[in-house]
Amino acid sequence: MPLFSYEAVTESGKKVKGTLQAINKYAAVAELRSQNLSVRKVEEARPSVWNRDIQIGRPVKLSEFVMFSRQFATLIRAGVPIDRSLAVLVEQTKNRKLRQAIADVADQVRTGRQLSEAMSDHKSIFPDMFVNMIVSGEAGGTLDDVLDRMADHYEREHKIVQKVKSAMTYPIVVLVLAICVVIFLLVRIVPTFESLFAEQGAELPWITKTVIGASRLAGKVWWLVLPLAAGLWIVFRLIRKSEKGKVWWGIVRFRLPIFGPVMKKAAIARMARTLSSLLSGAVPILQALEVTARAVGDAAITRALALAGERLREGKWLSQPLAESGFFPAMVVQMLVIGEETGQIDKMLAKIADFYEHDVEQSVDRLKALVEPLLLLVVASVVGVIVAAMMSPMFKMYENFLR
Repeated sequence: MPLFSYEAVTESGKKVKGTLQAINKYAAVAELRSQNLSVRKVEEARPSVWNRDIQIGRPVKLSEFVMFSRQFATLIRAGVPIDRSLAVLVEQTKNRKLRQAIADVADQVRTGRQLSEAMSDHKSIFPDMFVNMIVSGEAGGTLDDVLDRMADHYEREHKIVQKVKSAMTYPIVVLVLAICVVIFLLVRIVPTFESLFAEQGAELPWITKTVIGASRLAGKVWWLVLPLAAGLWIVFRLIRKSEKGKVWWGIVRFRLPIFGPVMKKAAIARMARTLSSLLSGAVPILQALEVTARAVGDAAITRALALAGERLREGKWLSQPLAESGFFPAMVVQMLVIGEETGQIDKMLAKIADFYEHDVEQSVDRLKALVEPLLLLVVASVVGVIVAAMMSPMFKMYENFLR
């Protein structure tokens, strides 16, 4: 059960601080008020390192969230009350964290709280965008349509993420296997040949000497490869979590050879799709920009959207600050200008998202077609050099033997 810290005032006017456990912030406030305290501040306490749950990656997979949204929409459309729909979803949901969040939301809805308010207490489970769209659905009486749109949105996002991941996973797997094969050859196979060459007193060519030198070095440090790789990965993750690290990675990742342009297109597609969904759901544009910046989580896009919010408050158009940022291609800016002039920004953003999602899919397919044979060629070349370096003296020894 979450721990909450609070600041309150007693009936006598004395200020008090403390912590208490409750299923959510709403329940914590209710508990404090039952003790005749006037609540000033309640927020979830940050647990100590020793008490913190260990979590790797997202608490809920995109595919699981899509299924939840789709099933929820079906139940609401069938006329099942919200609290009863949530109770059914609790029974059908396998993910423990999602199941707990749904159960808590159901309890709050039964007490008369709005669905969106209850979901906002679980920010790690229900994204800001999802909650804002639920608010729109509640206001317009179109909750089932909103849930279906959200399922479509996260389904597209999941598809793009999987496409990009698949394009990056194959080269990484091949590289890891190649490194393992090369280390095995250098540590296990080459020393055997070295002993044989030493016994025969064979004269070795420079390439064989180079490979043997690499083998001796690998024999001393091969055990460092795994801990060094793990250490570098941990350092990289820690850097990415820091504020400066996020900005640095946001700049660097789009400049990476081969994969950088694909990741940039995917980020633009996600930004356009998110902003389009929010605007079509009647979310105010300034609020939609803030939610989109948090949803995309990219430093360059966040800065551009923050600048856009400032310009909009000054009475300017959205396309101007996005053009000034230098991040977005001219096509995106031009399509936004057309959307602004026709009063159809949400539809134009949807078209931008469609274009870039399709472009990402094509780019990934082209990358896989290019990178796969290239990697195999590199791996085969490295292994071939090692084998040739060992076999060359063997052939000379055989020729000398025949003479």
